[in-house]
Order: sequence, then C-alpha cells, then structure tokens
Amino acid sequence: MIRPWPRAASHGRLDWGLDERQRIRRMSQTSQQPVEVPARSPEDLSLRPVAAPPDALSDQAFLFDVYASTRREEMQSWGWPAEQQKIFLRMQFEARRRAYQAEYPAAVECILLAAGIPAGVIQIFRSPSEIRLVDIALLPEYRNRGLGTRLISDLLREAEDAQVPLSLSVTRENRAKRLYERLGLRVIREDAMYFEMQRQVG
Repeated sequence: MIRPWPRAASHGRLDWGLDERQRIRRMSQTSQQPVEVPARSPEDLSLRPVAAPPDALSDQAFLFDVYASTRREEMQSWGWPAEQQKIFLRMQFEARRRAYQAEYPAAVECILLAAGIPAGVIQIFRSPSEIRLVDIALLPEYRNRGLGTRLISDLLREAEDAQVPLSLSVTRENRAKRLYERLGLRVIREDAMYFEMQRQVG
C-alpha cells in the first residue's frame, strides 16, 4: 500500500500512515495545514505536503532555494557569474523534478518545518516491496542539527514495521553517505555517479 504524507503520532515519532480514502478525506478538511510532531530534537518538527498548482509558486520557489543551496559550493568553484549559475541550476532542478515524477509518480513530497519555519524537503516513495527515500535536503543553517537523523530514523522504523527495506541513492561525493552508514544502510551496488544503499529487514 502506498501511503501519503505524515501525520502526528505517539511516542515522538513520525507516523507516515493513512490509507488512500483517509488521505482524500483529510485533504478536503485540512489541506496544507502543518502536521505537528512531538519534539524529540532541539526543534519542534512538522511536515506538510507541497502545495499543488495553482497554489504552488511559493513552495516551488522554496524547493528551488533548497536545491540551489546543496550545490552552492560546487557552483562557486566554477567561477560562473551569479545569473549564469541561476539559469544552470534552474535547468538542473527542473530536469531532476521531471525524472523523479517519471520514476516515482506516487511519491509524497513534504516541506520540513522546524519550529514552524521551512527548513528543508523530503520526498518518499512507498511500494509493497520497499520504502524509498527519493530526496532529502536541508537549508545550510539547519544541517548538522540532527534533523535528518530523526527523519531517516523514523523511516527506518516504519520500514521495519512494514517488513520492507529502506532504499536510497546518493551521489558518490555526498557526505550524507556517512550518516546513512551510521544508521545501518549499506551499499548494494554502485556506478560512476551513485551509490545505491539499502537497509534490509531484520
């Protein structure tokens, strides 16, 4: 069963439950309202789904800002003018979004709120055979504060409860690979650009 965005849960963890009928009913009642999550880190965390058109402009601008922040050091090293960097990043951002939508059309994309302030984005795809972390990214000021660890740890618990692996792909130069390894994910295959990582059930 492919499940939609998170809802508040007991025991301080993110519960990514709700079946499709509940999702539709909830969308009509509480669309775009932040989902409160009990604090288990320095920030109170909540997740809300990315807005759908035509209300998506501000969310899309935020998603682009998060993506651009993940490539800032790389772009600065190229020495390109700021406007050229922005054009290139916009092309890359749109290409990546199209690729995700084509490969994971049922993925759930949420904005992470830390104390009510947009701090990052997470995108999850669920199928009967796996839970896949399609994307996770935080703004620079929210990195190294345990937020990513909390989100991924909750996904790992969900995957264990569902008896399916948690899978993800990470670029070879991405320092987040060390975090994933600490949380128990292992490289199961690789190519010139990516490591495919997974934590199996049990």
